[in-house]
Formats: sequence, structure tokens, C-alpha cells
Amino acid sequence: MEFLYRTAGCCAREIAFGLDENNNVTNIRFHGGCNGNLKMIAKLLEGQSADFIISKCSGNLCGAKNTSCADQLAEGVKAAVAKKAEAK
Repeated sequence: MEFLYRTAGCCAREIAFGLDENNNVTNIRFHGGCNGNLKMIAKLLEGQSADFIISKCSGNLCGAKNTSCADQLAEGVKAAVAKKAEAK
């Protein structure tokens, strides 16, 4: 199942990713933000469980901002897991 999450408070405008039947996150694509860093985050997190990504990325801040691209990924994954559960 594919998801598109519109971010708030970070440089990336949106994050697209897939969520498979086991709640593993795949094909992470950040639109906007620090291109090299976000490509590396996507590679490192490819195939990881939603729970792992949420636990590792939640609360990560960027400078003086109240969030970061990684924190927004965690928020997007949380929203996707909830939406997937509602669809059952």
C-alpha cells in the first residue's frame, strides 16, 4: 500500500513510501529537503518495520525546529499504520 505524507515544519514538502502486509516500510522518497542526507536515511530504513522507524526517528529535531525530516517520516508512518488498520 502506498502513502503520501505532507510534512509540516521541515524542509521536505512530502514523503512517499510503501507499507507492506507486515508493516515494513519500503520505497521511501523525500520530496525536498537535504537530498544526500535524505537519500541515506531512505537507504538505511528500507525494509525496516514501522515500529522500528517510529522508535528511532520520533523526536529527532533539526536545529531550532520542533521537528525534522526524520521525525516527519515517523509521523507519516504512524498515520499510515493507523489508516491501514482502519481499512481492515
